[in-house]
Amino acid sequence: MSLSLSLSLRPSLETDLPAITAIYADAVAHGSASFELDPPDLAEMTRRRAALVERDFPYLVADREGEILGYAYAGPYRPRAAYRSTVEDSIYVSPNARRAGIGRLLLAGLIEACEARDFRLMVAVIGDAQSHGSIGLHRSLGFEMVGTLPGIGYKHGRWLSTVLMQRPLGPGASVAPTRSLA
Repeated sequence: MSLSLSLSLRPSLETDLPAITAIYADAVAHGSASFELDPPDLAEMTRRRAALVERDFPYLVADREGEILGYAYAGPYRPRAAYRSTVEDSIYVSPNARRAGIGRLLLAGLIEACEARDFRLMVAVIGDAQSHGSIGLHRSLGFEMVGTLPGIGYKHGRWLSTVLMQRPLGPGASVAPTRSLA
């Protein structure tokens, strides 16, 4: 999938991990999308990506002529087998590329990749009820608000509320899942 000649969406590569690690470090240090307090190092980010890719979860990057502007991945919503058809999305955009449509490109591509893998529901766990941009992005791509967990995390000197949104994928819950229990 390509937005323009210079901006493309593609599966991530191991060589993208230094840029991915830097984007996430900024989000951890300065934002509220992640409830981590200390940014993980390259080795930990490499381990996390490998664990998802090995299980056939999509892990995408927005690439502009070799510069990684953002990344997104889907992972298991919960570890128990009954949740096997439900994924949780994560999207992070480089500080110098925000408000340029990168998040929309990533989320739309992630939805498409999850539907191709026959996942049936995507859950967004938005790390701050004040993240109006993220909430609006998810809503614009078919997510519905399902709840808020008030004051569930404390970061940057304030209590944060988590917003929960969800979107059906493919046939959704209208037919039984086909994903294996593995």
